[in-house]
Amino acid sequence: MVLKPASETRVDLNDRIALRSRLIRERLDMPDRLERAEVLQSVLRAWLIPRRELTIGAYWPIKGEFDPLPSLYRWSESDPQRRIGLPVVDKMSGTLSFQVWYPGCPMEEDAYGILKPKDTEVFEPQLVLVPCLGYGPCGLRLGYGGGFMDRTLAALVPRPATAGLAYAHGFQALLKSLPHDVPLDAMITEEGVVWDKGC
Repeated sequence: MVLKPASETRVDLNDRIALRSRLIRERLDMPDRLERAEVLQSVLRAWLIPRRELTIGAYWPIKGEFDPLPSLYRWSESDPQRRIGLPVVDKMSGTLSFQVWYPGCPMEEDAYGILKPKDTEVFEPQLVLVPCLGYGPCGLRLGYGGGFMDRTLAALVPRPATAGLAYAHGFQALLKSLPHDVPLDAMITEEGVVWDKGC
């Protein structure tokens, strides 16, 4: 009997718990993750060049996620009006707000042990960069299952533009949308811009 690698084993794509676990493990085990991250930094920087937004919400990377903050810091250097924000969880509403982040910004852990800015200004981003464990066709994103990002995007008025960030191994061609899923406007990986403006 020959055992297949985890990436080749059949996973019921409706079982999102198993899929999430597999994708986290695969991401953490990628031997070339740092090289992929360098390429993705370049792709993200190029994608941001023509963008007109002045405020971008991002995230503090966990569990092997791509770190967008170096690219965003370079983006912010060319215009003093540009601001970067990191999410802060509101446990009562189950949504996120975004607080200004900058290199050297005072940070503290939130209720989930993720770092967030401490006592900085809250703002509504015009563009949100969304971490993705996996992604499917037409803007479909697979997150960690807490629903914070979907609830936040559904509640923001006007709705910000959204771009998912992931490594290309996370593509799941058969991933099905659930009723609460909010499709992303763009998806960016180390292989380039997978889509822009959905389908």
